[in-house]
Amino acid sequence: MRTGDRPPRRRRGRDPPEAALIPAIHPRGTNVSGLLRYLFGPGKNEEHVNPRLIAAWSGPDQLSSLTPPLRPSGRHDVRNLARLLEQPVRAGKNPPQKFVWHASVRNHITDRILSDSQWAHIAAEMVAAVGIAPHGDPDAVRWVAVRHAHDHIHIVATLVRQDGDTVWAWNERLKAQTAARDLEQRYGLHQVGPVDRTSHRRPTAAEQNKTRRQGRPEIPRDRLRREVRAAAAAATDENDFTNRLQAAGVLVRLRHSTIRPDEVTGYAVGLPDHRTSSGDTVWYGGGRLAPDLTLPKLRRRWDSALTTTPSGSMRHPGRPQVQHRANAFRQATAAVGAGARHLGEARPTDEDDIASLAEAAADVLAATARASEGRHGGPLTEASETFDRAAREPHQRRLRRPHLAVGQLRSMARLISAVGRLSRADDTTAALQLVLRMSMIADNLATLREAQERLHQAQAAHHAAERLRSIAAYASVDRAGVRPAAVPPQPKSGTSRAARSQ
Repeated sequence: MRTGDRPPRRRRGRDPPEAALIPAIHPRGTNVSGLLRYLFGPGKNEEHVNPRLIAAWSGPDQLSSLTPPLRPSGRHDVRNLARLLEQPVRAGKNPPQKFVWHASVRNHITDRILSDSQWAHIAAEMVAAVGIAPHGDPDAVRWVAVRHAHDHIHIVATLVRQDGDTVWAWNERLKAQTAARDLEQRYGLHQVGPVDRTSHRRPTAAEQNKTRRQGRPEIPRDRLRREVRAAAAAATDENDFTNRLQAAGVLVRLRHSTIRPDEVTGYAVGLPDHRTSSGDTVWYGGGRLAPDLTLPKLRRRWDSALTTTPSGSMRHPGRPQVQHRANAFRQATAAVGAGARHLGEARPTDEDDIASLAEAAADVLAATARASEGRHGGPLTEASETFDRAAREPHQRRLRRPHLAVGQLRSMARLISAVGRLSRADDTTAALQLVLRMSMIADNLATLREAQERLHQAQAAHHAAERLRSIAAYASVDRAGVRPAAVPPQPKSGTSRAARSQ
C-alpha cells in the first residue's frame, strides 16, 4: 500500500512495506472545495482517470444526486457537494478550525483490481473504524469516497456530526491500519502482518522537497539517524555518546526534567546548516529518528553491556595500531560467531536473550559499516539499517535480563569503532569475514522472528542476510580481480514497494 496518487520511488535501504492495504491519513485542512476540485480534476500530471464518486454518508441510493455534474469545459462542478459537506460545520456547536479529514487507501501492485462497490465497502469500514462515522449512526459526520485510479481511493469527511457535535478523532492511523488488516483477509489481498511500530520514521514530503531545494546530498533526518546510531554503538555511556556526536559535527541539545532540573531525560540533535526560515536549528529527538534511539533505551543498552561484560575484558578499548586492525576484526568475527550460535540455540520464547543479542549484533554491524564506508555510508550501511529494524523490540516492551554474551559483542562494537577506516588488504579481508558471519546472525534472527510471528522483522532480517552475503561476494570477486567493483543489487522481494512505516 502506498500513499497519494503516484507510487513513490523505491529508495535503497528503506524498510519493506508493512502490508498491502494501508490508509494514509493526510494533514487536516479547511478547504473542502479545493480538495474536491483536485480529486475530480485531471491531477498534476493528467494521472486522474474517470474520477467518480463511489460512496457517501447517505448511502448508495443518493450517489447519483451527489455526483458533481460536468461543466461545458469538461470539469466537474463540485460546489454543491462541498456545500453539503460543509453544512454541519456551519451549523456546529463548536466546529474545529481544521475540519476537513482526508485519507487515501491504495492496494498492493500484485493485488487484483477491486470494483467500485468493493472500494465503497472499504471506505465505509475505514470511516467506521476511526470513529468518525460508526455503522448505523444517522447523525455521524458527512463523508464521500472518490476514485480516479484503479488501485486507490480518497476519503473526504468534515469533522462535525449532523447533530452539531464535533468529532475529535484521535489515534486514527492505528485504528485505520487495524481495519486494513481485517479487510486484507476478507478480500484475499496481499498480507504481511500487523503493524509492530518497529520501523523508523521516514522523511516527510516537506523534508524531501526542502532537501532538493537546498541541493543537499542527503535528507538531514537520515544523516542524523546514521550519526546517532554510530555514536551509540561506539559509546560506553551518555557522556561518551554526546562527545562522539559533537566530534562528528552534530549539534546536541539535552532535555532536563521539569521536576529535577539536574536530571537529563532526553536529547535532540541537529545539523549546523539545517535551519528553519526564521534561522532556528531544526531539532530531532531520538525517538523521531528511530524507536530504539530514545535516551532511556540507549541507557538500557549501555547498562546491559556493562553488566554482562566479563571481568578483564576490554570495556574501554583504545585505538589499535594499524597492524592490529585485522586482529580486531578477527576477534569481532569470533564474538559474532558465538552470538550466531546462541541465537541458533534460542527458543522463540527466550525474548530477552533474542532481543539483547540482536541489539548488540546490530551495534557490531553499525560499527563495521562506519569503519568500511565512512560517514557517507553505502551498501553495508544500508544493510545495517535493515538489520537494525529486525533487531528492535515491539513498542513499549521492556528488556528485563540481557544475555551474558551481550557484553562481549558490545566490546567488539567499540573496538571496531576505535580502529578507524580500513586501509589495508588484511583489514578488508577480515572485515568481509565479519560481514559473512553477520549474515548467519541475520538468518537465525529471521527464523526466530517468524516463529514469534513478527513478520515485518522476519522479512527485514531475511533481506539483511541476503544483502550481507551479496556485499561480501561482490567485494571478494572484486579483490580477486575478476570483475570491476559494483554495488550489489537489492534483492528482489514480493513486497518491494515502499510504504510509510507505522
